[in-house]
Amino acid sequence: MNPVSTRRQFLGAAAVGVAGIAASSQSTIRADDAGALFVATPLTEKGGFTPGIEGPGCDAAGNLYVVNLAKEGDIAKIAPGGKPEVWVSLPGKSVGNGIVFDRAGTMYVADYVEHNVLQIDPKTKAITVYAHEPSMNQPNDLAIAQDGTIYASDPSWKNGTGQLWRVGKDRKFKKVATDMGTTNGIDLSPDGKTLYANESVQKNVWAFPVTGDGLGEKRLVKKFEDHGFDGMRCDVDGNLYITRHGKGTVVKLTPDGKVLKEIDVLGKKPSNICFGGPDGRTAYVTEVEHLRVVQFRVDRPGLAWQRWQKSS
Repeated sequence: MNPVSTRRQFLGAAAVGVAGIAASSQSTIRADDAGALFVATPLTEKGGFTPGIEGPGCDAAGNLYVVNLAKEGDIAKIAPGGKPEVWVSLPGKSVGNGIVFDRAGTMYVADYVEHNVLQIDPKTKAITVYAHEPSMNQPNDLAIAQDGTIYASDPSWKNGTGQLWRVGKDRKFKKVATDMGTTNGIDLSPDGKTLYANESVQKNVWAFPVTGDGLGEKRLVKKFEDHGFDGMRCDVDGNLYITRHGKGTVVKLTPDGKVLKEIDVLGKKPSNICFGGPDGRTAYVTEVEHLRVVQFRVDRPGLAWQRWQKSS
Protein backbone atom coordinates (compact mmCIF):
# COMPACT_ATOMS: atom_id res chain seq x y z
CA MET A 1 0.00 0.00 0.00
CA ASN A 2 1.28 3.44 -0.83
CA PRO A 3 1.41 6.02 1.99
CA VAL A 4 -1.01 8.40 0.22
CA SER A 5 -3.80 5.81 0.31
CA THR A 6 -2.95 4.89 3.88
CA ARG A 7 -3.14 8.43 5.18
CA ARG A 8 -6.49 8.92 3.48
CA GLN A 9 -7.85 5.78 5.14
CA PHE A 10 -6.89 6.88 8.65
CA LEU A 11 -8.09 10.44 8.12
CA GLY A 12 -11.37 9.22 6.72
CA ALA A 13 -11.09 11.34 3.62
CA ALA A 14 -13.40 10.69 0.72
CA ALA A 15 -12.20 8.67 -2.20
CA VAL A 16 -10.86 10.79 -5.01
CA GLY A 17 -12.08 10.21 -8.55
CA VAL A 18 -9.81 11.13 -11.40
CA ALA A 19 -11.20 12.00 -14.79
CA GLY A 20 -9.57 10.99 -17.99
CA ILE A 21 -8.68 7.33 -18.24
CA ALA A 22 -7.49 7.30 -21.81
CA ALA A 23 -4.15 5.60 -22.34
CA SER A 24 -1.32 7.18 -24.26
CA SER A 25 -0.03 5.97 -27.60
CA GLN A 26 2.43 3.85 -25.62
CA SER A 27 -0.38 1.92 -23.88
CA THR A 28 0.41 -1.43 -25.42
CA ILE A 29 1.32 -4.49 -23.39
CA ARG A 30 4.19 -5.78 -25.41
CA ALA A 31 7.41 -7.73 -25.10
CA ASP A 32 10.07 -6.62 -27.57
CA ASP A 33 13.19 -8.71 -27.33
CA ALA A 34 15.06 -6.04 -29.28
CA GLY A 35 14.27 -3.45 -26.63
CA ALA A 36 16.66 -2.40 -23.92
CA LEU A 37 16.52 -4.30 -20.66
CA PHE A 38 15.73 -2.52 -17.38
CA VAL A 39 14.69 0.73 -19.09
CA ALA A 40 11.27 1.96 -17.99
CA THR A 41 8.71 3.46 -20.36
CA PRO A 42 5.14 4.65 -19.64
CA LEU A 43 2.34 2.18 -20.25
CA THR A 44 -0.53 4.53 -19.39
CA GLU A 45 -0.74 8.31 -19.50
CA LYS A 46 -0.11 10.58 -16.54
CA GLY A 47 -3.06 11.20 -14.22
CA GLY A 48 -5.06 8.26 -15.49
CA PHE A 49 -5.59 6.60 -12.08
CA THR A 50 -6.51 7.70 -8.57
CA PRO A 51 -3.76 8.04 -5.89
CA GLY A 52 -4.78 4.54 -4.75
CA ILE A 53 -3.20 2.96 -7.85
CA GLU A 54 -2.02 -0.52 -6.78
CA GLY A 55 -2.34 -4.16 -7.70
CA PRO A 56 -1.07 -5.02 -10.24
CA GLY A 57 -1.57 -8.57 -11.51
CA CYS A 58 -1.48 -10.38 -14.87
CA ASP A 59 -3.66 -13.29 -15.95
CA ALA A 60 -2.66 -16.14 -18.27
CA ALA A 61 -3.87 -14.25 -21.36
CA GLY A 62 -1.60 -11.32 -20.58
CA ASN A 63 -4.29 -8.95 -19.35
CA LEU A 64 -3.09 -6.55 -16.67
CA TYR A 65 -5.31 -5.63 -13.70
CA VAL A 66 -4.78 -2.53 -11.56
CA VAL A 67 -6.95 -1.24 -8.70
CA ASN A 68 -8.53 2.20 -8.32
CA LEU A 69 -8.81 3.63 -11.82
CA ALA A 70 -11.75 6.05 -12.00
CA LYS A 71 -12.53 5.79 -8.28
CA GLU A 72 -11.34 3.90 -5.24
CA GLY A 73 -13.06 0.52 -5.18
CA ASP A 74 -12.89 -0.36 -8.86
CA ILE A 75 -10.45 -2.64 -10.70
CA ALA A 76 -9.16 -1.75 -14.16
CA LYS A 77 -8.27 -4.18 -16.92
CA ILE A 78 -5.69 -3.39 -19.58
CA ALA A 79 -5.89 -5.92 -22.41
CA PRO A 80 -2.85 -6.50 -24.64
CA GLY A 81 -2.79 -3.52 -26.97
CA GLY A 82 -5.66 -1.87 -25.14
CA LYS A 83 -6.46 0.99 -22.80
CA PRO A 84 -7.37 0.94 -19.09
CA GLU A 85 -11.06 0.24 -18.62
CA VAL A 86 -13.08 -0.43 -15.47
CA TRP A 87 -13.48 -4.21 -15.21
CA VAL A 88 -15.40 -4.52 -11.94
CA SER A 89 -16.48 -2.32 -9.04
CA LEU A 90 -16.10 -3.86 -5.60
CA PRO A 91 -19.21 -3.96 -3.40
CA GLY A 92 -19.98 -1.58 -0.55
CA LYS A 93 -16.99 0.14 1.05
CA SER A 94 -14.45 -2.41 -0.22
CA VAL A 95 -11.21 -1.05 -1.71
CA GLY A 96 -8.59 -3.27 -3.31
CA ASN A 97 -4.84 -3.30 -2.87
CA GLY A 98 -2.73 -6.37 -3.75
CA ILE A 99 -3.86 -8.82 -6.47
CA VAL A 100 -2.87 -12.44 -7.08
CA PHE A 101 -4.23 -15.25 -9.28
CA ASP A 102 -4.38 -18.95 -8.52
CA ARG A 103 -3.42 -21.54 -11.13
CA ALA A 104 -7.05 -21.90 -12.25
CA GLY A 105 -7.22 -18.20 -13.07
CA THR A 106 -9.31 -17.03 -10.11
CA MET A 107 -8.39 -13.56 -8.84
CA TYR A 108 -7.85 -12.74 -5.16
CA VAL A 109 -7.83 -9.16 -3.96
CA ALA A 110 -6.75 -7.70 -0.62
CA ASP A 111 -9.70 -5.56 0.53
CA TYR A 112 -7.97 -3.40 3.12
CA VAL A 113 -11.04 -1.40 4.16
CA GLU A 114 -13.32 -4.34 5.00
CA HIS A 115 -10.54 -6.72 6.15
CA ASN A 116 -11.28 -9.31 3.45
CA VAL A 117 -9.56 -11.32 0.82
CA LEU A 118 -12.05 -11.17 -2.04
CA GLN A 119 -12.41 -13.85 -4.70
CA ILE A 120 -13.41 -12.86 -8.24
CA ASP A 121 -14.49 -15.32 -10.93
CA PRO A 122 -12.73 -14.22 -14.13
CA LYS A 123 -15.57 -15.36 -16.41
CA THR A 124 -18.65 -14.19 -14.54
CA LYS A 125 -16.99 -11.37 -12.54
CA ALA A 126 -18.84 -12.64 -9.47
CA ILE A 127 -17.27 -11.23 -6.30
CA THR A 128 -17.37 -13.17 -3.03
CA VAL A 129 -15.62 -12.92 0.34
CA TYR A 130 -13.01 -15.67 0.37
CA ALA A 131 -11.78 -14.92 3.91
CA HIS A 132 -12.53 -12.27 6.54
CA GLU A 133 -10.65 -11.33 9.71
CA PRO A 134 -11.95 -8.34 11.70
CA SER A 135 -9.04 -8.32 14.15
CA MET A 136 -6.36 -7.52 11.59
CA ASN A 137 -5.18 -4.01 10.74
CA GLN A 138 -5.68 -4.54 7.03
CA PRO A 139 -4.83 -7.15 4.40
CA ASN A 140 -2.36 -5.26 2.25
CA ASP A 141 -0.23 -7.22 -0.23
CA LEU A 142 -0.77 -10.89 -1.06
CA ALA A 143 1.34 -13.88 -2.06
CA ILE A 144 -0.02 -17.21 -3.25
CA ALA A 145 1.53 -20.69 -3.15
CA GLN A 146 1.13 -23.27 -5.89
CA ASP A 147 -1.45 -25.12 -3.78
CA GLY A 148 -3.55 -21.96 -3.39
CA THR A 149 -2.45 -21.03 0.13
CA ILE A 150 -2.51 -17.24 0.48
CA TYR A 151 -0.27 -15.07 2.65
CA ALA A 152 -1.14 -11.48 3.53
CA SER A 153 0.91 -8.63 4.95
CA ASP A 154 -0.83 -6.62 7.66
CA PRO A 155 0.74 -3.27 8.52
CA SER A 156 -0.42 -0.79 11.13
CA TRP A 157 0.81 2.42 9.57
CA LYS A 158 -0.35 4.47 12.54
CA ASN A 159 1.71 2.44 15.01
CA GLY A 160 4.65 1.48 12.78
CA THR A 161 4.05 -2.22 13.41
CA GLY A 162 2.87 -5.21 11.43
CA GLN A 163 2.26 -8.93 11.16
CA LEU A 164 1.70 -11.70 8.61
CA TRP A 165 -1.31 -13.99 8.06
CA ARG A 166 -1.97 -17.23 6.24
CA VAL A 167 -5.23 -18.25 4.57
CA GLY A 168 -5.51 -21.99 3.97
CA LYS A 169 -8.10 -24.09 2.16
CA ASP A 170 -10.43 -23.62 5.12
CA ARG A 171 -10.65 -19.93 4.10
CA LYS A 172 -9.69 -18.78 7.56
CA PHE A 173 -6.96 -16.33 8.52
CA LYS A 174 -4.21 -17.63 10.78
CA LYS A 175 -1.59 -15.28 12.21
CA VAL A 176 1.87 -16.63 11.38
CA ALA A 177 4.23 -13.75 12.32
CA THR A 178 3.89 -10.98 14.90
CA ASP A 179 5.93 -8.14 16.42
CA MET A 180 7.17 -6.88 13.07
CA GLY A 181 7.56 -3.45 11.53
CA THR A 182 5.26 -2.11 8.83
CA THR A 183 4.92 -5.27 6.76
CA ASN A 184 4.14 -4.54 3.12
CA GLY A 185 5.55 -6.39 0.10
CA ILE A 186 5.36 -10.18 0.28
CA ASP A 187 6.13 -13.15 -1.98
CA LEU A 188 7.22 -16.79 -1.99
CA SER A 189 10.40 -18.32 -3.35
CA PRO A 190 10.20 -20.51 -6.49
CA ASP A 191 10.29 -23.72 -4.43
CA GLY A 192 7.64 -22.40 -2.02
CA LYS A 193 9.85 -23.05 0.99
CA THR A 194 10.60 -19.41 1.83
CA LEU A 195 8.27 -16.47 2.40
CA TYR A 196 9.76 -13.01 1.93
CA ALA A 197 8.31 -9.89 3.53
CA ASN A 198 9.57 -6.34 3.67
CA GLU A 199 8.99 -3.57 6.23
CA SER A 200 8.34 -0.20 4.61
CA VAL A 201 9.33 2.12 7.43
CA GLN A 202 12.10 0.00 8.98
CA LYS A 203 13.56 -0.75 5.50
CA ASN A 204 14.20 -4.45 6.24
CA VAL A 205 13.71 -7.45 3.97
CA TRP A 206 13.05 -10.72 5.85
CA ALA A 207 12.94 -14.38 4.85
CA PHE A 208 10.85 -16.97 6.74
CA PRO A 209 11.04 -20.75 6.28
CA VAL A 210 7.59 -22.14 5.49
CA THR A 211 6.84 -24.88 8.02
CA GLY A 212 3.56 -26.69 7.39
CA ASP A 213 0.79 -24.25 8.21
CA GLY A 214 3.15 -21.74 9.87
CA LEU A 215 6.47 -19.94 9.54
CA GLY A 216 9.83 -20.52 11.20
CA GLU A 217 12.26 -17.97 12.61
CA LYS A 218 12.88 -15.04 10.30
CA ARG A 219 16.26 -14.24 8.75
CA LEU A 220 17.34 -10.74 7.73
CA VAL A 221 18.04 -10.66 3.99
CA LYS A 222 19.04 -7.01 3.85
CA LYS A 223 18.56 -3.73 5.65
CA PHE A 224 18.51 -0.57 3.53
CA GLU A 225 19.63 2.76 4.96
CA ASP A 226 17.30 5.04 3.02
CA HIS A 227 13.87 5.14 1.39
CA GLY A 228 10.97 2.85 2.07
CA PHE A 229 9.53 -0.21 0.36
CA ASP A 230 6.18 -1.20 -1.04
CA GLY A 231 5.50 -4.13 -3.38
CA MET A 232 7.72 -7.13 -4.06
CA ARG A 233 7.76 -10.03 -6.52
CA CYS A 234 10.14 -12.93 -7.30
CA ASP A 235 11.52 -13.98 -10.66
CA VAL A 236 12.08 -17.61 -11.64
CA ASP A 237 15.60 -17.55 -10.19
CA GLY A 238 14.36 -16.39 -6.80
CA ASN A 239 15.62 -12.82 -7.15
CA LEU A 240 13.42 -10.18 -5.53
CA TYR A 241 12.17 -7.08 -7.30
CA ILE A 242 11.17 -4.49 -4.69
CA THR A 243 9.66 -1.06 -5.29
CA ARG A 244 11.47 1.72 -3.40
CA HIS A 245 8.82 4.27 -2.54
CA GLY A 246 10.37 7.73 -2.37
CA LYS A 247 13.48 6.82 -4.35
CA GLY A 248 11.68 6.09 -7.59
CA THR A 249 13.37 2.79 -8.34
CA VAL A 250 12.86 -0.95 -8.31
CA VAL A 251 15.76 -2.83 -6.76
CA LYS A 252 16.69 -6.33 -7.95
CA LEU A 253 17.98 -8.28 -4.97
CA THR A 254 19.38 -11.80 -4.69
CA PRO A 255 17.93 -14.18 -2.06
CA ASP A 256 21.03 -13.57 0.06
CA GLY A 257 20.75 -9.78 -0.10
CA LYS A 258 23.09 -8.70 -2.89
CA VAL A 259 21.87 -5.72 -4.91
CA LEU A 260 22.10 -6.62 -8.59
CA LYS A 261 20.49 -3.57 -10.14
CA GLU A 262 18.25 -0.57 -9.50
CA ILE A 263 15.81 0.49 -12.20
CA ASP A 264 14.54 4.07 -12.51
CA VAL A 265 10.74 3.93 -12.90
CA LEU A 266 10.15 7.55 -13.98
CA GLY A 267 8.46 8.65 -10.78
CA LYS A 268 9.42 8.88 -7.12
CA LYS A 269 6.57 6.80 -5.70
CA PRO A 270 6.36 3.27 -7.15
CA SER A 271 3.77 1.26 -5.22
CA ASN A 272 3.64 -2.28 -6.58
CA ILE A 273 4.96 -4.62 -9.25
CA CYS A 274 4.09 -7.75 -11.23
CA PHE A 275 5.43 -9.68 -14.22
CA GLY A 276 3.64 -10.56 -17.44
CA GLY A 277 3.79 -10.28 -21.20
CA PRO A 278 4.04 -13.18 -23.67
CA ASP A 279 7.32 -14.39 -22.18
CA GLY A 280 6.91 -13.22 -18.58
CA ARG A 281 9.77 -10.79 -18.96
CA THR A 282 7.86 -7.52 -18.76
CA ALA A 283 7.63 -5.90 -15.34
CA TYR A 284 4.66 -3.61 -14.68
CA VAL A 285 4.93 -1.03 -11.91
CA THR A 286 2.16 1.14 -10.49
CA GLU A 287 3.48 4.64 -9.78
CA VAL A 288 1.76 7.17 -7.52
CA GLU A 289 3.56 10.43 -8.33
CA HIS A 290 2.26 10.44 -11.90
CA LEU A 291 -0.74 8.11 -11.32
CA ARG A 292 0.21 5.73 -14.09
CA VAL A 293 1.66 2.31 -14.90
CA VAL A 294 5.18 1.98 -16.27
CA GLN A 295 6.87 -1.07 -17.74
CA PHE A 296 10.36 -2.39 -18.32
CA ARG A 297 11.87 -5.52 -19.79
CA VAL A 298 13.85 -7.95 -17.62
CA ASP A 299 16.32 -10.72 -18.35
CA ARG A 300 14.42 -13.57 -16.67
CA PRO A 301 10.68 -14.32 -16.36
CA GLY A 302 8.63 -13.60 -13.28
CA LEU A 303 7.66 -16.51 -11.07
CA ALA A 304 3.89 -15.97 -11.44
CA TRP A 305 4.20 -16.18 -15.24
CA GLN A 306 6.10 -19.48 -14.96
CA ARG A 307 3.27 -20.93 -12.89
CA TRP A 308 0.82 -20.08 -15.65
CA GLN A 309 2.90 -22.13 -18.10
CA LYS A 310 2.85 -25.12 -15.74
CA SER A 311 -0.94 -24.80 -15.41
CA SER A 312 -1.63 -24.91 -19.15
